[in-house]
Amino acid sequence: MKTLLPTSTAGSLPKPSWLAEPEKLWSPWKLEGEALTHGKRDALRVSLHEQQYAGIDIVSDGEQTRQHFVTTFIEHLTGVDFENRKTVKIRDRYEASVPTVVGPVSRQKSVFVDDAKFLRQQTNKPIKWALPGPMTMIDTLYDDHYKSREKLAWEFAKILNQEAKELEAAGVDIIQFDEPAFNVFFDDVNDWGIACLERAIEGLKCETAVHICYGYGIKANTEWKKTLGSQWRQYEEIFPKLQQSNIDIISLECHNSRVPIELLELIRGKKVMVGAIDVATNEIETPEEVADTLRKALGFVDPDKLYPCTNCGMTPLSRDIANAKLNALSQGAAIIRKELAAEFSLANQEL
Repeated sequence: MKTLLPTSTAGSLPKPSWLAEPEKLWSPWKLEGEALTHGKRDALRVSLHEQQYAGIDIVSDGEQTRQHFVTTFIEHLTGVDFENRKTVKIRDRYEASVPTVVGPVSRQKSVFVDDAKFLRQQTNKPIKWALPGPMTMIDTLYDDHYKSREKLAWEFAKILNQEAKELEAAGVDIIQFDEPAFNVFFDDVNDWGIACLERAIEGLKCETAVHICYGYGIKANTEWKKTLGSQWRQYEEIFPKLQQSNIDIISLECHNSRVPIELLELIRGKKVMVGAIDVATNEIETPEEVADTLRKALGFVDPDKLYPCTNCGMTPLSRDIANAKLNALSQGAAIIRKELAAEFSLANQEL
């Protein structure tokens, strides 16, 4: 029987301290060679155990085998020079030293498929795998070859589609594309960004998701959020076209955000991963706080289409805090399931 309100995480989970420096993005590996290979697999097992122990319904690898949600994928492509770096402004927000596109980009072999097969062997639960979206990929590079954001995005969409098809064949149930750039470059999103995303999911039979948020809980993002005013209406710019797209699930940031919950009406009919856990604070939500966020969302999302989730990845948090937040997510979802069951029972009695 399918679980009502299945819980999941938006992406990354903290890495064990023996694998990488905790609470830090782009943290370098502490192991090398074969020890690193085994260490990543062990970390994946630990992350899976912690998700299952917390009662998470749709599990992931916690992104344990990658340093960063975008660049680890790009590292495996030809046409990108990681030695020749340039400083660019990512999402019009913060500067970073990034690799350079120096020639045609292509994928010589699968990037995450072996890891996905390994995860599939470890659990019978539905599994979700995150890939960077085309627009967020181009925003994390300096392009010295195509000289066109759109052209490069279409190339990445083709490459992502190759990877996604192999992930599906490896037993992945949901493939999620991370597109925080969708909350910034609205004209591009509507002109070609969503079309590129649809190219990335072409031919897939498994479920597909797009994760759009306001970013990890790092200083550059939290400072940007302070400039957004009393209402964060960025989703309003792109939801109408996403509602018409072939993407199955839309993942967004809700808890402790200033997103007017009624914006969910714009994607009525889609499945929605409702971010009910704030990843930008160490404060642990109570199950009732989670339930309250989900209750509000149910005014605009049918119960069978609501997937309780985290706002974003949790790499910058400590493992203890991340695990406590996962427990709160599961317990909050359980509260709402009970309420829905009681409502259903009452409705049947009245018939």
